[in-house]
Amino acid sequence: MPPLTSPDFPSAFAAQWIANWNARDAEAVLAHFADDCVFESPIAQTITGEAKLIGKDKLRAYWQAALARIPSLHFTLDDVAWDAARRTLAVMYTSRVADRVTACSELMTFDEQGRQTLGRAYYGAVATGEQRSAA
Repeated sequence: MPPLTSPDFPSAFAAQWIANWNARDAEAVLAHFADDCVFESPIAQTITGEAKLIGKDKLRAYWQAALARIPSLHFTLDDVAWDAARRTLAVMYTSRVADRVTACSELMTFDEQGRQTLGRAYYGAVATGEQRSAA
């Protein structure tokens, strides 16, 4: 992985993040997180009862429970936006979980060592019918 200061960091990180999820490798995704990270997601609320998870252990438990519930997933990277001064990366992607296709984005903030300290997951409309075939 290129260093945080490299112009290649945003696209390389996003591509690796997508590949790790497509491999269903939650530990590889977690490897980029600081131990005291914060992660927010409406899906976490439905699975864990908490929309805001603090710490890698809670995040690991959430992702393991979520992956156990879904038969298949595939993410396709759509775009990235990087704010180097704030060390914030937005990853926009299309999520295919089982037969559900959703436009998604994750906002990620990194510390100076390149560890993710904050993640916020946003989920858009579910594509149906003709939208799904185009997605």
